[in-house]
Amino acid sequence: MKPGTNQLPLVTIITPCLNTHAFVSRTIESVLTQDYPNVEYILVDGGSTDGTLEILERYAFLYPDRVRLVVEPDGGPAEALRKGLELAQGEYFAYLNADDTYFPGAIRTAIHWLNANPEVAGVYGNAYWIDEKGERIASYPTEPFDRETLKEHCYICQPTCFLRTQILREAGGFNEDFQVAFDYELWLRIAQTHKLARVDALLANSRMHKENKTFRQRTIGF
Repeated sequence: MKPGTNQLPLVTIITPCLNTHAFVSRTIESVLTQDYPNVEYILVDGGSTDGTLEILERYAFLYPDRVRLVVEPDGGPAEALRKGLELAQGEYFAYLNADDTYFPGAIRTAIHWLNANPEVAGVYGNAYWIDEKGERIASYPTEPFDRETLKEHCYICQPTCFLRTQILREAGGFNEDFQVAFDYELWLRIAQTHKLARVDALLANSRMHKENKTFRQRTIGF
């Protein structure tokens, strides 16, 4: 935490990593360059062998007061996020996959909306799909929150979602039985008892490439 920022709610950001050396630096930089100063950033590596770990270790060394690195085997991103959630000290919680990026001001915007709307469990915003080179493919088809519509299709773009940590824990956290659609399953579970809210602002880029689980296993996920 930087001096003078203790009046701002702490936000925990988790990035689960496994062999993502081609993209992870851009992901990390998009977090570290945010204009919201009170961020706890936890990188969880499940056993990378492609140079990813060396990148993570460099950032943990350069930013010891902002970046925490956890390195141990896991069964996939849901387990990595569970570990991150156990360590999280932030009032608010988000996770950014190691191939996605935040837009400038994303955290500040999301936390502003959460503070202004205490009745919602979390917020999500607009996003772009981008390719391996970072070129824009299309806008993510987000929609205003509706509990019944969410049962029919997923209109929440995961990297834009920020949740209240306590509500996430009360809901049971991440279900490790789901390795592809655990985020969708989480939102369905939270939506049973709480509301989410869409923020009409660009918050993130969601990268689509051949190694991306969402891209490779979309049918299985649904």
